[in-house]
Amino acid sequence: MKSAVETLNPTRVRLTVEVPFEELKDSLDAAYQKINQQVTVKGFRKGKIPARVIDQRFGRGAVLEEAVNDALPKFYTEAVNEAELTPLGQPEVDITELKDGETLNFTAEVDIRPTLEIPDYSGIEVEVDAIEVTDEDIEKSVEQLRERFASTSPVERAAEDGDVVTIDLEAKVDGEVLEDGVASGVSYTIGSGELLDGIDDAVKGLSAGEEATFTSELKGGSAAGREAEVTVKVTQVAARELPALDDDFAQLASEFDTLDELKADSTKRLASMKQYDQATQAQERVLDKLLELVEVPVPEKLLEDEVNTRKHNLEHHQLGQMGLTLDKYLEIQGKTAEEFDTETRDAAVKGIKTQFVLDELVKKENLGVNQEELTEHLMRRAASSGMSPDQFAQAVVEGGQVPLLVGEVARGKALAVVVEAATVKDTNGEVVDLDDEDEETTEAAEATEAADEKTEG
Repeated sequence: MKSAVETLNPTRVRLTVEVPFEELKDSLDAAYQKINQQVTVKGFRKGKIPARVIDQRFGRGAVLEEAVNDALPKFYTEAVNEAELTPLGQPEVDITELKDGETLNFTAEVDIRPTLEIPDYSGIEVEVDAIEVTDEDIEKSVEQLRERFASTSPVERAAEDGDVVTIDLEAKVDGEVLEDGVASGVSYTIGSGELLDGIDDAVKGLSAGEEATFTSELKGGSAAGREAEVTVKVTQVAARELPALDDDFAQLASEFDTLDELKADSTKRLASMKQYDQATQAQERVLDKLLELVEVPVPEKLLEDEVNTRKHNLEHHQLGQMGLTLDKYLEIQGKTAEEFDTETRDAAVKGIKTQFVLDELVKKENLGVNQEELTEHLMRRAASSGMSPDQFAQAVVEGGQVPLLVGEVARGKALAVVVEAATVKDTNGEVVDLDDEDEETTEAAEATEAADEKTEG
């Protein structure tokens, strides 16, 4: 077999392959054997029909077609390996010549990973938010904890903002009560925005035993997205009572004896959260700077597939679980379809470029992934998927996705190398220390996972 490579553009090549006919012998034998098992010829046992009889009865062309279909993947793979290419997706194959007993010639066009030059990235500088825990942050944190320990007690008055009301609901569409549009004894906090649009205005001012009717677009159920006439009846009004902010509250809501100790712990936790956010911000901004330094051509077919995948996942998985259509989602977001398409395409381009650049860095820096790193990454992914580590590991192995996870970890390590080499300062002009390599690698792996959903080559 002889092969040659023609570069069509930085991300696409054409392979021209010439195969001497004798190299088709194994595939021809397999073709005769396969046809032998599929056909019956009078006077011959099944599987024992001579090749010349098969040629006479069914045509030599059918045998050649079967043999070529069997042989093409093998010769294509040999040509790819010989040229040291990294193909993306399936090739477009065209048989240019097939002469019985002489030769098989074909071409294969395929997208490939572009060759990238990674420049010196040690001069990258980024600015991130300074870590500052304000009194307001602490008060908000304690107040949220206080809300969790609020109690309620029935009151004999009209409902007000913040009250917890017990209500019965009935929804009608076109004058007909929906089968799934009736609910009783629903507990609802006025102002929480957790039910239907318009319900807050409808129930405010109502006392137990009173009802009101309002119009709202249903968010879920059999008539999701349609306008409904909703009748709401208040069966109880209860006022929420927050516990006093004192040492007794600290003992009730935490392991601390005093309110001061509780606030000190809140300060520590908030600082830790802001530190994590700062590290994530540093990684994102360093990555953006790195991508600006590298010219990365993007294969159009790969980009098209990535855009379609992102749209499909959003529309049929994420929005579907929330009972939303894409049109309704765009309305809520205040975006046009054109703006959504542009944003999706831009995100897909960045995801593909990120993977290409970080994969090149993995090779350049000779970064490997050990079993401990892979296990830690698997545990995190399992937690985010809602599966147990054993279930997730089994799904990964059965789906042949282990190389994908290894790639995610390696790319995380590559990004960590760049972040470590960069200069990161906060808004106060102070240099941010990101020396904790293990933690940084973990966070960087998480930061690059979004780019790894579809762009494995």
